[in-house]
Amino acid sequence: MITELTTGLLIGLVGSLHCFGMCGPIAVALPIYKSAGLKFFLGRFLYNVGRVVTYVSLGAMAGLIGERFAVAGLQQEVAIVVGSLMLLTAIVPRVMNRVWNKFLFTQSATTFVKRTFAAQFQRRTLASLFALGLINGFLPCGLVYMAMAGSAAAGSVAGGAALMAGFGAGTVPVLFGISIAGSLLPADTRRSLSRWAPLFVGALGLLLILRGLNLGIPMVSPKAPAIGTASQTPPCCSPS
Repeated sequence: MITELTTGLLIGLVGSLHCFGMCGPIAVALPIYKSAGLKFFLGRFLYNVGRVVTYVSLGAMAGLIGERFAVAGLQQEVAIVVGSLMLLTAIVPRVMNRVWNKFLFTQSATTFVKRTFAAQFQRRTLASLFALGLINGFLPCGLVYMAMAGSAAAGSVAGGAALMAGFGAGTVPVLFGISIAGSLLPADTRRSLSRWAPLFVGALGLLLILRGLNLGIPMVSPKAPAIGTASQTPPCCSPS
């Protein structure tokens, strides 16, 4: 699980550059209390905790799906398919975003999120900020889809949850900073930083493909044990 947690953290840290343009405006627009101070910081912290909670839940579900494939002996195939989708998203992002939007019903999700967001914004409580974070985790986002795909490739519920926990934690520094300091960086600088995210997504996709190819390269494409291989000495050959 350490590997999945570290992988998710790297995706979140590098991918959070993309968050400047997507989730940054939401973080800046979070309700502000009349009394600043500790309550102000606590509210923004709870908002980010809410996001991470949703990401962990999504990761667990994706990991459960991947676990079913792993039991069927298809984990390598899943890694190759997921890696290929990530690589295509990095190379032709506009085309793949349309594909994601078509198959994941993101228009309906966006409508629901907007309505719920509006209601929570009016409440202006610590609980509502936590709820806003929970809802924000469901916002249509290619980067989140990629992290969930990686969770499915992890092949277990725990691994999928750990990867998304790392992913959420990796996005916290940027979004927490934005929610407090506001949009301090110029728009040109934010766009320049966001261009690095697809490169990292493509590199991760290539790594998943190599893992799935089972080439026997240590750390990069380790040889997977054959399905049904016994890890213990057969009973017929065990000493009496």
